[in-house]
Amino acid sequence: MDGLSVPVNTFRVLAGTGNRDLANEIAGNLGVELCKCTTSRFADGEVFVRIDENVRGADVFIVQPTNPPAENVMELLLMIDAARRASAARVTVAIPYFGYARQDRKDQPRVAIGAKLMANLIEAAGAHRVLGLDFHAHQLQGMFDLPVDHLYGAPVFTSHYRKKALHDVVVVAPDVGSAKMARGFAKRLNGTLAIIDKRRPQANVAEVVNVVGEVEGKDCIIPDDMIDTAGTVSEAARALKGLGARDIYVCATHALLSGPAVERLSKAPIKEVAVTNSIAIPESRRFPTLTVLSVGELFAKAIRFTHADQSVSSLFE
Repeated sequence: MDGLSVPVNTFRVLAGTGNRDLANEIAGNLGVELCKCTTSRFADGEVFVRIDENVRGADVFIVQPTNPPAENVMELLLMIDAARRASAARVTVAIPYFGYARQDRKDQPRVAIGAKLMANLIEAAGAHRVLGLDFHAHQLQGMFDLPVDHLYGAPVFTSHYRKKALHDVVVVAPDVGSAKMARGFAKRLNGTLAIIDKRRPQANVAEVVNVVGEVEGKDCIIPDDMIDTAGTVSEAARALKGLGARDIYVCATHALLSGPAVERLSKAPIKEVAVTNSIAIPESRRFPTLTVLSVGELFAKAIRFTHADQSVSSLFE
């Protein structure tokens, strides 16, 4: 990629097994090879990590999501520790998907704040900097006591939708908390805004109560940061269709696709579900209306800018 090549002798990209394909794509965009590492398991399942190249004095970037299974988290922590003990000059963790982000506050008695614990673990392991993509809540950046660069998947999606011949676009926020994000989408796509009023009686269960805004005869885009069990977007799509919406598109940065998600999305009146490759999606979880967009180039640019001590926020100006 033009303008992305970096000096190999001062730069290393490492990857765990959480999303190897994305890591290879990032390295390819940067014009480097992934640093050779050994990641294996002992007979009892214990994780073992070894960096097989010299990284002394190097600017090290570790690409690893923290979605389940928990071994992904352990791999990341062990790789950070290994790089630090190998005398890397700086260790930056590039986290395509930051798991445990939904546990960001004590909203009931005797519960853990998982997001803060994750931040503490990453810091304690020896990371110097974090590159994240579409955190579940932007305030998660404040849980780290080290620099955090927060990347946005919105440009990837807006570029995708601009190539389509959409009719009278309305961007529909899946809940009140997503209104600001949806407004940004609407502005970039010259569309209008609608908001879904929903209730969540329990975790992973959503109930659409009302739709605020005009959607009849219009193409609707429902953006969100993640799709877990797909209850929210499936119910939202049905509600919009019932109000006379034309074609319905769903986009989400992180495709968890847990439990009944694939079945729900396949049956819902959705023309396309666009997600990124922040999480590796196995073939068994793919379906005909799913489109996977790459964030490899976005991460590559962010890594290059970080390595050169340039402003990462300029990528979104």
